[in-house]
Amino acid sequence: MTPPRLRVDVVVPARDDEAGLASALATFASREVRAVVVVDRASADGTAGVARDRGAIVLREPSGGYGAACLRALAHFAELPEPPDVVVFAPADVRLRAADVGALVGPIADKDAELTIGVPAAAGALRERVVLGLIEAVYRHRFRAAGPVRAIRYPALVALGMSDRGDGWDVEMLVRGLKLGLGMLEVAVGDDAAPATAGRAGLRAAAAAGGRSLFHILRHATVR
Repeated sequence: MTPPRLRVDVVVPARDDEAGLASALATFASREVRAVVVVDRASADGTAGVARDRGAIVLREPSGGYGAACLRALAHFAELPEPPDVVVFAPADVRLRAADVGALVGPIADKDAELTIGVPAAAGALRERVVLGLIEAVYRHRFRAAGPVRAIRYPALVALGMSDRGDGWDVEMLVRGLKLGLGMLEVAVGDDAAPATAGRAGLRAAAAAGGRSLFHILRHATVR
């Protein structure tokens, strides 16, 4: 008997991404994806209009915070009669390949993982590598990237109890996942011929090496 197809919803946090959003959303035009939810992070341009024109569900997060945008999407899912089985996070400023959603969701569908983390072709910035080194030192787990592209089974996402409303969201998910014992797998994403895949999202992950990331790394290390 063929198992039922997973309900996969994609969350696209976006801020002032009018120019590139249409091509980003085209990546998710697949039978694997049930819905695309664009969370407008207080854009000053036509980001929301482009998203609506491409058939996406548009939510607004007036605070502009990255984590707040993700939490806004979670609140939306909690109100649905049929929440997703898997949530994919893919910021609008990251350029992915059409096959990347399947690559991220595949290990979850096969029950080999509960959380998959996208690893771009481009190497992370120095401060991102510092974050990864701290996680390895504290948790004895080595990640190749701390970027924002990832897929997670929805019940596991709820169980994580995510709270960061800013740029510490990505690191918070990793360390909470380690503490909860989630099965995690890293997956190559993006175009090898375009190292700029990391885009502003890569810079955000690097910047998160500051206070919020250190807070999450040390906070969860001391919580039993």
